[in-house]
Amino acid sequence: MIRSIIITVLAIGIIGVGYWGYKEHEEKNALLIHAENSYQRSFHELSYYMDLLHDKIGTSLAMSTGDRLSPQFVDIWRISSQALNDVGQLPLSLVPINETEEFLSNIGDFTYRTAIRDLDDDPLTENEVEKLNHLYEQAATIKDDLRQMQHTALEKNLRWMDVELALAKEGEQKDSTIIDGFKTVNKNIGEFSESDVGLDMFQQTSNDNQYQQVSGKQQSEQEIRKFSEKLFSVEDPEQFTIEKSGKGADIPIYSVSYRDDQNIYMDITQQGANPISILVDRELGEQTLSLNDGLLQAEEYIEQFDYDDMTMFQSQQYDGIGVYSFMYEQDDVRIYPDAMMVKVALDNGDIIGFNAQPYLMSHHERSLPKASLSIEEARESVNGQVEVQEEHLALIENNLEEEVLTYEFLGTMNDETYRIFINAESGAEEKVEKLTGTETNFEVNL
Repeated sequence: MIRSIIITVLAIGIIGVGYWGYKEHEEKNALLIHAENSYQRSFHELSYYMDLLHDKIGTSLAMSTGDRLSPQFVDIWRISSQALNDVGQLPLSLVPINETEEFLSNIGDFTYRTAIRDLDDDPLTENEVEKLNHLYEQAATIKDDLRQMQHTALEKNLRWMDVELALAKEGEQKDSTIIDGFKTVNKNIGEFSESDVGLDMFQQTSNDNQYQQVSGKQQSEQEIRKFSEKLFSVEDPEQFTIEKSGKGADIPIYSVSYRDDQNIYMDITQQGANPISILVDRELGEQTLSLNDGLLQAEEYIEQFDYDDMTMFQSQQYDGIGVYSFMYEQDDVRIYPDAMMVKVALDNGDIIGFNAQPYLMSHHERSLPKASLSIEEARESVNGQVEVQEEHLALIENNLEEEVLTYEFLGTMNDETYRIFINAESGAEEKVEKLTGTETNFEVNL
């Protein structure tokens, strides 16, 4: 009897210790996953900000007026600060990245000092323009280095926690790709510093129009479930998780999620069932469709939601994904605030991303003003180095979130393409945007 009690107590103790160990293991794994996700986010944000930094510097070179250059330099300063913050979040304390941090800090200092002076009375000097050109070239090199690292890390499924362990236990790392990649970036930046450089659009939506045109019947959760089942062609619609938005939301919405062989996320209006944003996360197969094939899929997709008079104004390709930007046209005027974006998987044509928030927030029929200037007069305000290829009338939002009628000029300079907007009344340069094309397809030798 006593022996049975002892065995029972020991068994309970063993089970308790096992459960405690299991919980400890689970908590440790949760911390590791949290840290890994944080490192992944910081690295991918750093790569994104370097892309954006390169584009913003290039755009500033195409600008010709001080009142546009100042806010552009403020943007560059802000982006460099965000990139610098992301560098600080990576587990690279034992890797020499001082040149990287100094480079970003110097860009921020230069653009900030330049932005706060009156560039109309005190424009950029030839030396400063030369510095900007040098910055642009170097940012391109760094951007490509980071993209190469990003592609390799995804291809080899590398983990940042392994990098941290490798740094802590020198000589025991399984793969030094990430560490070597940052050393290369740092080396390139160091060479740039030694070259005596001397460093001393359209997502805006005015609050006046938020979701004014959203109409239709109020949808129940069950109706949204049926709508989602049809939209995504899933086998088990009961697997959808649907939650209502709380008080304070710009518009009442349902948030829909689905997890199986693919992860689906959607925000959709309760009134009228208008999808605001959609994200489908799944493995991509080998590309079989062209960028133009993807455009046909994107156009067919937005037609099912009865979006009429939409024109595609930009298409890009990233790692087997076609990204297409559309805008509304009224009386042959491009209405840029009424924009939406569609992502198409080029392996089979599935829609894996959709964002109609700008359109839903700002769309309404407008009484459009007449242009005071002719298109020839407006073209005189375009930087003389830009070779104009296309021109249109366009309505955009300026920095004060005021809608203004402009002439849009699409042109090239230094093998780059720019979209330039000139105010159709005053001839002022309202916006300059650098366009990007198909992303470089890096090959990895494994």
